[in-house]
Amino acid sequence: MIYDVLVIGSGGAGLCAALSAKEIGAKVIVVGKSYPTRSQTSMAQGGINAVLNEEIDSIESHIEDSIKSSKGLCDKEIVEYVCKEAPLVIKWLDSIGVPFSRNGNFIAQRRLGGAKADRACYAQDYTGLKILHTLYDNTIKEDIEFLNEHFLLNLIVENGFVKGATFLDIKTSEVKQILAKSVILATGGYSKIYKNFSTNSSQATGDGIAAALRAGCKLSDMEFIQFHPTSLKKSSILISEAARGAGGKLIDQNGNRFADELLTRDELSRKIFEKIEQKNEIFLDITHLGEEFIEKNLPQERRLSIIYEGVDPVKEPIPIKPAAHYTMGGIDVDKNMQTNIKNLYAVGECANAKMHGANRLGGNSLLEIVVLGKLAGRNAALSSSKNYIEEKIYEQSINDTNFIKGVFNFPNKIDFYEKREFLSKIFYQNVGVKREEMGLKGVLSVVRQTQREFAFMGIKDRSPLYNTNLVEFIEFGNMIELSETILVSAISRNESRGAHFRADYPKQDDNNFLAHTLTWKEDGVLCADFVKVKDNA
Repeated sequence: MIYDVLVIGSGGAGLCAALSAKEIGAKVIVVGKSYPTRSQTSMAQGGINAVLNEEIDSIESHIEDSIKSSKGLCDKEIVEYVCKEAPLVIKWLDSIGVPFSRNGNFIAQRRLGGAKADRACYAQDYTGLKILHTLYDNTIKEDIEFLNEHFLLNLIVENGFVKGATFLDIKTSEVKQILAKSVILATGGYSKIYKNFSTNSSQATGDGIAAALRAGCKLSDMEFIQFHPTSLKKSSILISEAARGAGGKLIDQNGNRFADELLTRDELSRKIFEKIEQKNEIFLDITHLGEEFIEKNLPQERRLSIIYEGVDPVKEPIPIKPAAHYTMGGIDVDKNMQTNIKNLYAVGECANAKMHGANRLGGNSLLEIVVLGKLAGRNAALSSSKNYIEEKIYEQSINDTNFIKGVFNFPNKIDFYEKREFLSKIFYQNVGVKREEMGLKGVLSVVRQTQREFAFMGIKDRSPLYNTNLVEFIEFGNMIELSETILVSAISRNESRGAHFRADYPKQDDNNFLAHTLTWKEDGVLCADFVKVKDNA
């Protein structure tokens, strides 16, 4: 069977794209590594930005805040489009059943870091989860086809056109190809390279980005990884920005406040990290908000703190640290969400539409996945008629079948789990909130050595049924492939900008680095360059 649109990834961006494509009349299938309601979208707690009352806020102000947060690396045209669409998107989400919190008859809004006004619409502190479930309910109503527990291996590309993709059936370890006239990658980010130092789920291993890189796509701004200032100290589980937006205070072990809690995430993470480097313990204090307010507006934060930190935030402050949270870089796309491969689109955290630049504004990620997800779905559906697909077994499918068979016979002389743990630790220490050349080059050396050793790694579980050992091995391969792109980009950018802070180059350098980093592969070799940003004046 040949589909009009294949959506890879079943989070918020993928579901919005699927609904949009189906609305035009396209035959759509959504393929996911897990199940839709388990996607990373559910972790976006704080809210979704939109200007609903122009008497107290303005769309121009939303645009200005987004551009300011991006440190000059956004595309103003994209930012303007997303911010102007925001009120319509909230109206649409409300109409399809998202249970937003309300003040009387009006959708409730709160202020998040970097915003001039109360702009984030929310559903308690479960905003992403509620949006995700509502979107999924609506895809079911529209009878959109789903194929769950299928892990993306590679894209099928011929003569510059995408033809579909190959997948590992996690239940059976069989390789399947799915053919489509247009393909949308909505596979999420790559923060799980930091493993236990990330707020993300285990799914965020950058599989779609790695597949796109191998297929010939260009990646951009891979060095820009946002660290969220408030994750739980022991587990790195996210404590939403909503807690600070509601009046939470950042304090040290002596009860002293040391920062404006509503600074942008990059600034606040650095201030917290510096305090921790000085042997301080840092806490988020919401005790003064009272139990009634916390239970009404921040119930999830309370439960997470109790379960994972053993601390009831009604009674005592929450121990926190910065953790890798969101990846601004990804597959380079144009204003239509199309990659440099024809009929291949990317959207959401796996893509770089130049919405966030060097630092994402809190509340803009959920907005991006809905606005640009709908745009990607529409464009993919409209372009699907321009691609001829021959129904046959493609060479990529044969190669991937042979690779999976080969993995079961790999020697397994080196334990990749140990390598993964080590890589995550040195990434957090050297490619984290603060960076410098010596540390970056040291990690790059480790990554390239790990790439050479990959053929000597393998799996112990030889069963074809639900082989998570196999899935995690392939994920690790994707992570070390992307790690090289992150490091080459970070080493090349000899300045500090947004989430990329170089201790050896602490100042922003617009003369040389007001530009996007591009990485791509030629004959298997990673190449890199800078491309000047569009004029955002």
